Amino acid sequence: MPLVRSYVRSDGTPVRGYSRWAPGARREMTIVAAVGLAVLGYGNAHTTDGSDSTQPTPSVTYPIRMDPTDGRPRAVVPSPTVSYPIRFDTPSDKRAKPTPSVSYPIDLSALAGGR
Repeated sequence: MPLVRSYVRSDGTPVRGYSRWAPGARREMTIVAAVGLAVLGYGNAHTTDGSDSTQPTPSVTYPIRMDPTDGRPRAVVPSPTVSYPIRFDTPSDKRAKPTPSVSYPIDLSALAGGR
């Protein structure tokens, strides 16, 4: 926003300082505000299926209890899904070998230069 400082006109009339919109900024702000209102209106839209609730109904009753509290035996006993043992590879302790960073031999005596 350009800020116009106070000044005196050529006829001697004093003018107070004020700020004004930049050229084209009012139109751009109107477009941004319209898009923002449209997004808000679309995001808060109600369902049209006639239900009063916009929240989904849960299909589970909470809290979930795994074992009965009245002392009765469990109706369903868990069992494995396969009848054969599943073996997993155990990782062996392999140390990484250091690899040279260059593929050619370095002659250190040549680097000394005869000093």
